[in-house]
Amino acid sequence: SRCSVGFAATNSSGQPGFVTAGHCGSVGSSVSIGNGRGVFERSIFPGNDAAFVRGTSNFTLTNLVSRYNGTYQTVRGSSRAPIGSAICRSGSTTGWHCGTIQARGQTVNYPQGTVRDLTRTNVCAEPGDSGGSFISGDQAQGVTSGGSGNCSSGGTTYYQEVTPMLNSWNLSLRTS
Repeated sequence: SRCSVGFAATNSSGQPGFVTAGHCGSVGSSVSIGNGRGVFERSIFPGNDAAFVRGTSNFTLTNLVSRYNGTYQTVRGSSRAPIGSAICRSGSTTGWHCGTIQARGQTVNYPQGTVRDLTRTNVCAEPGDSGGSFISGDQAQGVTSGGSGNCSSGGTTYYQEVTPMLNSWNLSLRTS
């Protein structure tokens, strides 16, 4: 299935890759990213919805998130934005959409199982946007997990926080 790239990061060996949603692939699965290729090095789903894809060929590491209008948002860190903050999401199906952080510590029951500790927003998303970046200002917040609704009528979308992913797998977010 198609998913979106979250945020560029390097693993503890300094190899480039990116974080995305765990439901996008299991450990060892191959992916294509433009002309490049990668492999899922880490993946958790259900329970959490987090993954790290290591680039294996033609992979360029960048700290830019596409707004899908020819412009990009620079990622300068991963400081957690408070509830009520403005937040935007980038995804390969519907592009760039914005809204507000509504709640943290949310549990969502997907058909494949329960995912805990997600953050709820009123930003829309559709299939294929999974794994894409949630960013507040220039601070990485998380990767799209799932939700309800669509980008015609609106909806609710949940994301997996990025900092616990980075910390638990000893990943470094690309910020320059």
